Amino acid sequence: MDYQKILAELISIVIKEGGSDLHLSEGRYPAVRVAGTLSYLVKKEVLKKEDTLGLLEALIGKERVKKFLEKQEFDFSYEFNKGEARMRGNAFIEKGAISVALRLIPRVKTLAELRLPPILTEFARKKQGFFLVVGPVGQGKSTTLASMINLINAERAEHIVTIEDPIEYIFEQERSMIDQREVGIDTKDFQTALNSVFRQDVNVIMIGEMRNPETMATAVTAAETGHLVFSTLHTNNASQTIDRIIDSFSAGQQDQIRVQLASSLLGIFSQRLVPRISGGMVPAYELLIKNNAVANLIREKRTHEINMIIETGSEQGMIDMNHSLLELVSMGEITPESAYTYSLNPKGLERSLS
Repeated sequence: MDYQKILAELISIVIKEGGSDLHLSEGRYPAVRVAGTLSYLVKKEVLKKEDTLGLLEALIGKERVKKFLEKQEFDFSYEFNKGEARMRGNAFIEKGAISVALRLIPRVKTLAELRLPPILTEFARKKQGFFLVVGPVGQGKSTTLASMINLINAERAEHIVTIEDPIEYIFEQERSMIDQREVGIDTKDFQTALNSVFRQDVNVIMIGEMRNPETMATAVTAAETGHLVFSTLHTNNASQTIDRIIDSFSAGQQDQIRVQLASSLLGIFSQRLVPRISGGMVPAYELLIKNNAVANLIREKRTHEINMIIETGSEQGMIDMNHSLLELVSMGEITPESAYTYSLNPKGLERSLS
């Protein structure tokens, strides 16, 4: 059976339908996610064991399939039809059967096209510091970071190094020199790549995800030593992000990381993709901008007070998640019910809506 041809047909359906994801699982029809809704392609055949294995081999090749079968988990990226589209994928075992989840990676869009606040350009134009984009899985964090990196690429002659697992967006060099390193292919792991980056005459570092204290510590140190560092975490908001970083360290190290964070942090952007009434998704977001008050709260172990700083900091450019959701409701973009679902403070939102 020609699994390359079958794969091409399935990916073409995702692109044609404006979908975001493709799921391939033994014993099921192929499925696509369009505008947040998952639908089975019932006109196709139910996938057999040899089909999922054949499709995975078409995606990653025989040698990497062997690695996957040993590890039972495998992250990868896939370029479709000579650059027409790029996908990131994860292969995994489910009740002894192979499953594959593929996410379509569109071209790098501008912040305006993504409907993100213009103030994010200010962080991309900084020369050094630490900026985080946070939120649950699948909320557009990588897309936001790619847009900010591409802004730097268009405006400044910098050396940018990205460390990703896997590489998602492919950047076309404009004014900047961009080196993209994929964990497991170009480097052993995030930590090894980060340790090496200090010897690579780098200006801007983008870390796909901070997964352990060692990576976090090196990222913060890089921001302190004259680099502009971007990364992501799977956290809900700014205060939780700061606590997550600090709590990752032993008790004896926490005071030191507090001081470093208070010094190097530029801001934390938390985002959610909310279903639009007219179809598709629209971003709602929170933005913390580090100022003297925020730095003091971090140093003094009072991060629980940061939410109040955000709520009252609109004049400085800070954005409260509830305010962002309310704006979308007032514009007729989302329903009040969706706003409640995605709010981090539903009681506060209720007071504003009533």
